[in-house]
Amino acid sequence: MADNKIGGGAQTTQPRGKASGDSDGKGNLSATAGAVVFDLSKNGSGGSAGAVTAASGNWTPPACYYAPKYTPDKLQAYLEPIWSAESTGPQWDLEQRNRYVNGGVAKDFNKAKAGKGYWWDAYVTKGREGDPGALDCNEPIFWVDTGAAPPANIPQAVTPQVLAQLAYAEIRVPSTKVDLAPAGTTKVNLPTWAWLDTAKFKPVSVTASVPLLGVTATTTAEPRSLRIEPGTADAETYPASGVCEISGHHIGEAFAKGKAKQTPPCGVKYLRSSGDGSYKLRATITWKIHWTGTGVAVPRDLPDGTFGADQDVVVQEIQSINR
Repeated sequence: MADNKIGGGAQTTQPRGKASGDSDGKGNLSATAGAVVFDLSKNGSGGSAGAVTAASGNWTPPACYYAPKYTPDKLQAYLEPIWSAESTGPQWDLEQRNRYVNGGVAKDFNKAKAGKGYWWDAYVTKGREGDPGALDCNEPIFWVDTGAAPPANIPQAVTPQVLAQLAYAEIRVPSTKVDLAPAGTTKVNLPTWAWLDTAKFKPVSVTASVPLLGVTATTTAEPRSLRIEPGTADAETYPASGVCEISGHHIGEAFAKGKAKQTPPCGVKYLRSSGDGSYKLRATITWKIHWTGTGVAVPRDLPDGTFGADQDVVVQEIQSINR
């Protein structure tokens, strides 16, 4: 019964959620956070995989959201012990009884509507517990009939779009280590070729759903471009912007014999030795992110995401022999 799927645990003034996961022995396949279930079977994995960061602006997935949490009986079981403890003050307790019991928004916790809807409350997005945005979901517990849309004045209420944003936060993409030629050690004023085989960077996706509501959204990330940052101002990039676009199944072009005098389509030229150390070359992939879901068959864009990694490059002076 649905009654067994909804539990307490969040106060109306201090939202929180709980998360759990399942594995098939090959990695996490699914996870739950409150009423939301995540299918991670097509997500990136491995120790070097990481979350994307929105490429521009200060956009982030929601730090909290509203979703079904209580049946009428569960809400009663959650609130009545709080009122009985008298720890919240008689005035607040009376206001709550008037709201949920005496007809303010419901009579007797809406038991007459049991099986025809749920009481919704706030959850905190996994990993965002200390985020100030987690306190934005401070609306009182509210009722939504089965099949009805959540209140329009509560933007964090779960919809396919909100699910897509929550799935964005769960996206994991592989670390970005580019192939270099020369590899590891290069020379001052010598173009260093950089490239990636995009077959190693296949699209990844996460599906978020609320089974109780029958709504779902799948967020997909696909590699778009590579940015090279040499790790020093004493360098030039190819192209000058440092951004290498995808061409076919590659970013950049693999070095091969006979190309030594050519300008690499993607790469870097160091103008000064790294001395006894090395430069931290940073390679960052930009991922194009979009979603589809319940009622949304044509992909809709979400902000591009980025994820990068550093690798050491030793740069030596070219040795000349004087005769």
